[in-house]
Amino acid sequence: MANVILKKKIDARTTAPSDGKSYARRIWLAGLGAYAKVGSEGAEYFKELVKTGQHIENKGKKVAVEQLEAANSQMDQVKSNVSTLKGLVEVQLDKVEKAFDTRVASALNRIGIASRHDVETLSAKLEELTTLLERVARKH
Repeated sequence: MANVILKKKIDARTTAPSDGKSYARRIWLAGLGAYAKVGSEGAEYFKELVKTGQHIENKGKKVAVEQLEAANSQMDQVKSNVSTLKGLVEVQLDKVEKAFDTRVASALNRIGIASRHDVETLSAKLEELTTLLERVARKH
């Protein structure tokens, strides 16, 4: 039985190099076949790759343009909303300012301080009286 195992080992050693040579030769032939195929079909394959690359590039550009347009549209909407809010805030500030002015004027009136309107009215009457007095003084 020991002889049988030994023969198998010897046979395995003698057939391994021939199997390796056969495998190496197959790899070499596959390489030659690939080289020949690339030589004959390489130009067509290259053109196909370029065409595919252009198609992908165009798709990418289209997506980028669509996303840019969507972003610009959103920006326009935000600007519109900000303008609307700005107008509303200005209206509210005007109301607050008028209410504040009215209350301050009322408080000043209660403590006996004349309002701007009162001073302007008195100034206008004083100018009228001054003009009348000057006329009367010229006549005499």
